[in-house]
Amino acid sequence: MSNRTTMTEFLLLGFSDVRELQILHFVGFLVMYLAALVGNLLIFMAIAFDHHLHIPMYFFLMNLSIVDLGFISVTVPKSMANSLMNTRSISYAGCIAQVFFLLSFVTADFSLLIIMAYDRYVAICQPLHYDTMMNRRACVQMATGAWISGILYSVLHTGNTFALTFCGGNMVDQFFCEIPQLLKLACSDSYLGEVGVIAFSACLVLGCFVFMIVSYVQIFKSVLRIPSEQGRHKAFSTCLPHLTVVSLFVCTCIFAYMKHTSSSTCALDLVVAVLYSVLPPIVNPIIYSMRNKEIKAALKRLTGCR
Repeated sequence: MSNRTTMTEFLLLGFSDVRELQILHFVGFLVMYLAALVGNLLIFMAIAFDHHLHIPMYFFLMNLSIVDLGFISVTVPKSMANSLMNTRSISYAGCIAQVFFLLSFVTADFSLLIIMAYDRYVAICQPLHYDTMMNRRACVQMATGAWISGILYSVLHTGNTFALTFCGGNMVDQFFCEIPQLLKLACSDSYLGEVGVIAFSACLVLGCFVFMIVSYVQIFKSVLRIPSEQGRHKAFSTCLPHLTVVSLFVCTCIFAYMKHTSSSTCALDLVVAVLYSVLPPIVNPIIYSMRNKEIKAALKRLTGCR
């Protein structure tokens, strides 16, 4: 398997070669996958079927739930299947599809988080203009832009990655096809362009994150000027969870894609990959519903619980 023309499959890193630990990995990932599936489906259904939640903030949250469902479905089921069947292989086409959809959902996820931060900024800092700036048409256009940006970025990035010549074997040191690990298999004279794309992307993400932090500083300044304690508590309860989700997602993604792969251990790579590819779809429904009375009420009406 000297190059990409003869490459037919990749071998993914397993969590363990011990059969009992493979079964444990399968059960653990199954529990996490079902938790993400149930949580995001409940959020989606609660918002879709409750007219009280048909406002911009929850419209974007519903889109985020859809993205999270796709996000975790790209990597976890394949890893579970490999552990259950005691295999590591993924076809070349399957690896391309995994990279494409993972990048699409990651980009759309980050774009939606930025849009949600903008929505909170307008709602708190410019409340009189909120209905005008965040009307139905604007919300649909922003959500559509998030999905389209994810697809376009993924097409360019995936095409650039698999245009490389792979001459370092076919063993991927990760439980899914991750671009930094694929670059380790590329010839030294052909992967520098992709490294440059990753560095540029990381700088862009970091710049958006800094812009988001600045926006939240303005939000918190406005919140502190709210006279009623109840009003301040409501504003903080909607902003702090969002900032927590964004910080976890951005920090782990940047660390995964910008760290020096040759000096990092496999265990560290696996932990970081789980933090940014598996954990966010699980914790997002919890974080956004735990301190949100409207979501709690909608879930109670949906499930019939008192």
